[in-house]
Amino acid sequence: MLKELFSIAEKIKYLRENAGMTQSELARNLGLSRSGVNSWEMGLSIPSTQYIVELAKTFDVSADYLLGMENTSTISVKGLNDKQVSAILEIIQCFRSSNKQRKSLTEI
Repeated sequence: MLKELFSIAEKIKYLRENAGMTQSELARNLGLSRSGVNSWEMGLSIPSTQYIVELAKTFDVSADYLLGMENTSTISVKGLNDKQVSAILEIIQCFRSSNKQRKSLTEI
């Protein structure tokens, strides 16, 4: 589970550390220098659109999450069959319905 962070710099650092990667390893995977990754994590620069997409793929999060537009993450369903994926989707829908009902009750 991703903890809530405020800046893209903090998110990149958290995601990298959570994945057990060094700045050098992440830089190598993205084809840039370690100082480039360090600049992102220090908040001295911001990744270009190309790198936002690559970071999202690398860490299985949405670009919206990285940019602070939405607090979402992705769930990989690799290795699951259609029935298992369907069950997960049903659970998600149940949670959404429950949250909507709860919100409606608090507005009364």
